[in-house]
Amino acid sequence: MHPGMRPGMQRDMHLGPEMAGGGARFLGRMLDLAKATPEQRRQIHQIMQAARQDLRAQREAGRQLHDQQHALLTQPNVDVAAVEALRQQMLAQHDQASQRITQALVQASRVLSPEQRKLIGEHRAMLERHRAERQALESRR
Repeated sequence: MHPGMRPGMQRDMHLGPEMAGGGARFLGRMLDLAKATPEQRRQIHQIMQAARQDLRAQREAGRQLHDQQHALLTQPNVDVAAVEALRQQMLAQHDQASQRITQALVQASRVLSPEQRKLIGEHRAMLERHRAERQALESRR
């Protein structure tokens, strides 16, 4: 785990902030920023909840693949072909998770108006500028 990360955060990082452990707060802030209606909020929360449930099952499958990898790599004779086949399975599993996250984000974006999506995009651009400025300041130290 990296410094400053809470337990489970690294595991959830691939989910994106919309679906990770602190996702409800993040999502709420984004919906506040977009001035989402109660109906939009309900729809988007349902979309994200369904995605979280789907991703839980995929996470368990990922754990099983990691267990298999550990077993393969701790054998007296490591079967390189088996390790490579497992690596490809792991990539496919990650791709499935990425597809599910993307599907949920697209569904959620369709609930919002173009103007609301623009507000969120502008906010993200501002955050990226601030991050770049902080990094530039830190690199000069």
